[in-house]
Amino acid sequence: MRLLLHIVMDMASELVESWKVIQAQLRQQMVVKPIKKLPRFVAGADMAFAKNKRLAFAVAVVFDRTEQRIVEVATTCKELEYPYIPGYLSFREGPALLEVIGKLRHSWGVLMCDGQGFAHPRRCGLACYVGIKLDVPCIGVGKSRLIGTFDEPRTKAGDWSELRDKEETIGIALRTQDGTRPVFVSVGHRSDLESARQLVLACCTKHRVPEPTRQADAEVSLFKKKKLGEIPG
Repeated sequence: MRLLLHIVMDMASELVESWKVIQAQLRQQMVVKPIKKLPRFVAGADMAFAKNKRLAFAVAVVFDRTEQRIVEVATTCKELEYPYIPGYLSFREGPALLEVIGKLRHSWGVLMCDGQGFAHPRRCGLACYVGIKLDVPCIGVGKSRLIGTFDEPRTKAGDWSELRDKEETIGIALRTQDGTRPVFVSVGHRSDLESARQLVLACCTKHRVPEPTRQADAEVSLFKKKKLGEIPG
């Protein structure tokens, strides 16, 4: 048993080291630049998991900012290859997200991920992984902070403060509604913090979380229940 445990731990260690190399390589490909014009159509993606943690449900949506409605929903269900390891979420969730985003047929200009981008220990979170792999403008919008420190923003919608790791600005804490908790916004790929801040606020209606990821969260919960037979399909 001890020998088997050592073998498993060695394999996990080798896997993590290989992931670190991949993250470093992707980080070198990351492009930070303004989004010239905020797009009308914004994609969002999110995931849910079966109780056994081995089956993933992924949803991508396209949100129309002008009409404030979802114009397309894509879904996929995929077996997970790896367990959750903090800091390496991309390698667990990335394949399903890449697959479901690829199913979208309606045009969109920017992708929002429910997770971190540059605000990551190795500056390559899920939004970076997906954005760079697809080579599309992408931003990360986390409901909670992964790393870094920040001063609490003032209380009005649109107020924000820098999210910093030591001396480096890695994102912002952004208040999207008066008096609500901030969300944590960071660059994924082919975007910058100012563009990301503007787009997140432009995609927030009555809720703390921007509509592309909020709607993706609702759709993936529904999709999971249908696939598991908890509600009629």
